[in-house]
Amino acid sequence: MTFETDPRLIANSTAVAAWPLCDVRLMDDARFPWLVLIPRVAEASELDDLAPADRPVLMAEMIRAGEIVRRLGQAMDLAVDKVNTAALGNVTAQLHVHVVGRRRDDPLWPDPIWGRDGRTPLGALRLAELAGFAAGL
Repeated sequence: MTFETDPRLIANSTAVAAWPLCDVRLMDDARFPWLVLIPRVAEASELDDLAPADRPVLMAEMIRAGEIVRRLGQAMDLAVDKVNTAALGNVTAQLHVHVVGRRRDDPLWPDPIWGRDGRTPLGALRLAELAGFAAGL
């Protein structure tokens, strides 16, 4: 089987990097520093679908993404109070991990961000600038 990224994971995001296991994407939302990790594993929808050797790689990449989200928060003037990391998959079954910087004063705090209206696009130039910044970290 060939790996293909679900188009819903591509919508409203831009490519940042290809790490050893995951493709990394930056969500186009000015409210949150937000990365999505997409393991390049065909047909994976759950963490236990990963080979045992891939599981610690994903954990390391999640931690690295959290560090980058904090730096993105600084670059966006959105100091991060808490990094939320989640693999949900209720809407898009393909295994992916959201790594989102949250602030006590963000517009949705302390509620979840998923399924909420109000996305604020960064704009093409700012999105490209932040993706380049994240790729360099």
